[in-house]
Amino acid sequence: MTIIKADFGRTKERSAPAKKDGKPISRYQLHVSLAFSDPLIWRRIIIPGEITLLQFHQVLQTCFDWSGEHNHQFYVGKVFYSANSATTDPRFIEDFVELHTIEEAMRWCFTYMYDAGDGWEHTLELEEILAPQKNSAPQVLDGEWAAPPEEIGGVHGYAELIHALENPQLEKSQRLLQEKKFRDFDPSRFNLNEMNTILARQFGSK
Repeated sequence: MTIIKADFGRTKERSAPAKKDGKPISRYQLHVSLAFSDPLIWRRIIIPGEITLLQFHQVLQTCFDWSGEHNHQFYVGKVFYSANSATTDPRFIEDFVELHTIEEAMRWCFTYMYDAGDGWEHTLELEEILAPQKNSAPQVLDGEWAAPPEEIGGVHGYAELIHALENPQLEKSQRLLQEKKFRDFDPSRFNLNEMNTILARQFGSK
């Protein structure tokens, strides 16, 4: 499991965050799936509404064991949000956008794209709006299957890898499995406790 180091603005004492009107901010239960994966690779997670899209990017990287080394982008409603502050209108910069401010748009269109080259598209579905909870960190509730190795070539390359793992006697499979990172890949691996331990560490959950 990759541990992504990031500063999430932690404080010694955290309390339930408040909106400008003084009301606590809700949490969101989301179903996140890797589009076109077969079998479907998915995670069910709870996210505090006050985290930014940039922080949410870090959460998704942990949940899918990605490295964070490639570009990414969110598409919410009809708006693209980017981490590139040099070329993007400040209203659409991930570090300035908290999830609760785009709640309505999340209801009908929410997509996360990672690594444009391989095209890892994640579909995010808002399943439930939950009550605020003091000192809460993002949490993985459930999921299935390991995310594909990076640099495999997208969902088509992933399908070839699964075929190779199931048929290692084939010459084509042997060529693909010569690379250790592919040969040792376990598509069924899903460690819920490990993910939540990392998320708690990243967000300073008590």
